[in-house]
Amino acid sequence: MSDRMLVGHLAAARPGPVTGIRTYPAQSDGGTTAASHADPSFEQLLAQARLKFSHHAEQRLQQRGIKFQPEQIDRIASALDQAEAKGAKDSLVLFRDIAMIVNVPNRTVVTAMDGSSMREHVFTQIDSAVVVS
Repeated sequence: MSDRMLVGHLAAARPGPVTGIRTYPAQSDGGTTAASHADPSFEQLLAQARLKFSHHAEQRLQQRGIKFQPEQIDRIASALDQAEAKGAKDSLVLFRDIAMIVNVPNRTVVTAMDGSSMREHVFTQIDSAVVVS
């Protein structure tokens, strides 16, 4: 590393882009991803957060033993892109035997339930439904 760092200082002695930023998927199997070769901007990092989970949704997923793989998150996020293009705000997203209520503009899963929890359940305050295959 050619940049000189000063102990007790927050920035490098020579201004420049921050390197070595790692991004992790929203639901991980415990592994890490490799650092990006290009230095992403803050806006690019925000754009990479294609789907977020509220604290409540994370608790429900954990309680019900629901885990998503990164490619599943990508499929759900792509379906949300289509819903957003149609003007959806709060959507019921059905993925396999999982139902999620998602705030589309914030890209945030508000709550989630599995098939057994969803029986005889009424979903309110949604303006759209998205079926992800």
